[in-house]
Amino acid sequence: MKSKRFSLWMLLCVVFALTGCGYNTMQQAEERVFKSWGDVEATLQRRADLIPNLVETVKGYASHERETLEAVINARAKATSVKLSADDLSD
Repeated sequence: MKSKRFSLWMLLCVVFALTGCGYNTMQQAEERVFKSWGDVEATLQRRADLIPNLVETVKGYASHERETLEAVINARAKATSVKLSADDLSD
């Protein structure tokens, strides 16, 4: 009788121990999920923080591009407005 009780208690202890191991594994997996999701949120926040800087950079470069385009247009207009007479040309 004592042997049966002892076996029953041992079986119960093993079952509870295995249940505890499974619970710990689930907790560790949950923590990994939370950490991974935190990494995703941090990356999205960093991306959102970079967008205003990118917009300002593009605005500054667009101003430079506009000035360059105006200079090219003026230079082209001056180059095409040159009038040469036939007398100025020599062989």
